[in-house]
Amino acid sequence: MEPLDSKIAEKFRKWIVKFDVAFHVIAAILLLIASGYILFHAALNILSPSRASIIQLINDVLLALIVLEILWTVNRFLKKKKFLLGPFLVIGVIAGVRRILLIEAQTSLAEHVDTIKLYEIGVSAMVVLVMMIAYYISLKAQKLE
Repeated sequence: MEPLDSKIAEKFRKWIVKFDVAFHVIAAILLLIASGYILFHAALNILSPSRASIIQLINDVLLALIVLEILWTVNRFLKKKKFLLGPFLVIGVIAGVRRILLIEAQTSLAEHVDTIKLYEIGVSAMVVLVMMIAYYISLKAQKLE
């Protein structure tokens, strides 16, 4: 017969798992709503086309992609699939490219380009490169498993 403490601990563990799943479902719903709002806002930028609105459109679409990649990760958790590093690296690459594009677009509108912006583009490009290499390595490691 099991001791009373282990029965209580097992019930408590089951409740924690249920709450964890419930919170992940709520997070998934909120991420989906957020992505829908971002894409709706991006679509509004098409209605009044200008250089600045196109820049904002690209920024919004890439942000929606980041949110959807996070949603994909939550979905994998809910399906009880194993954790993969790849989606987080994809999020990082998209975020880095988004930042590069945003800075480049902002500097194209400016009369004077600040050297700090150029350094930021360079650092972001290096981060994207490192994440792409890490993604390649993680794919090779998955194949070896």
